[in-house]
Amino acid sequence: MRNGRRRRRGHENLEKQLQGYRLTTAEIIYRMPDYQTLLQSYIWQEYDLAPKFPELHRFLDFWQQNLDGPIHQVRVASKQLITPIELELVGSEFRVH
Repeated sequence: MRNGRRRRRGHENLEKQLQGYRLTTAEIIYRMPDYQTLLQSYIWQEYDLAPKFPELHRFLDFWQQNLDGPIHQVRVASKQLITPIELELVGSEFRVH
């Protein structure tokens, strides 16, 4: 059962990458709710569409509406893992015994 879920998740990730999604990592620096002078770091990682990053914006909107720690700074890094040049269809296959 567990392997089936893992395989499905892997297929979903590959499909997203083929649709142009990139692995996106954001470091969210926020102020502690009770101690505003202290900063804390949170790492968020998901597949997202650059350069608008709708998934990240959705998460940050959720954060601002539901969490007490105000966001101080967000750093974003994004990398396209599969590019069209890396993915090629094979026309034929030859086997030598």
